[in-house]
Amino acid sequence: MRKIKLQVQLSVDGFVAGPQGEMDWMQWNWDDQLKKNVNELTDSIDTILLGRKMAIGFISHWSNVMANPNDPDYPFARRMVDTPKVVFSKTLNKSEWQNTVIANGNLFDEIQKLKAQPGKDIIVYGGSGFVASLIEKNLIDEYHLYINPAIIGKGMTIFADVGYIMNLKMVGSKAFDCGIVENIYVPNRD
Repeated sequence: MRKIKLQVQLSVDGFVAGPQGEMDWMQWNWDDQLKKNVNELTDSIDTILLGRKMAIGFISHWSNVMANPNDPDYPFARRMVDTPKVVFSKTLNKSEWQNTVIANGNLFDEIQKLKAQPGKDIIVYGGSGFVASLIEKNLIDEYHLYINPAIIGKGMTIFADVGYIMNLKMVGSKAFDCGIVENIYVPNRD
């Protein structure tokens, strides 16, 4: 069965964005090792999951980058655009994006169907409400938490709605020269 992997950037104090969605605290001067790490994680997947709100910005951003072959992020943008995406939405019935389908059924059932399909693993990028729903239902199989060297004091969190103790097992940790640390956890489901 395929795994659901969450890749998310967090502040040291556990926020994914500022109160109004600000992301100006995130480090974007990634060193080569961090870029290699993210590419290796992306190599392990063949499907991207997104919430509707995240999909709007995510898909248009990478499509715009891909429109310029001289952009240094062009190869990664091509991966993001070409990789099949599933957008979870309660309001959309039809996809307006390339390589994208809409899922609007029961979240747990839709995820189980995706996991049962043949292929590589599946990655989740966001948004915060969608990710919080996946976490609350214990649907994430691997947490790839990229901790940025910033404390923002308040903002959006993805863990507030869990409502129970979720024990995790750390399976890896890497520090990068740009100051970001990746911690990898799996749920202890025993």
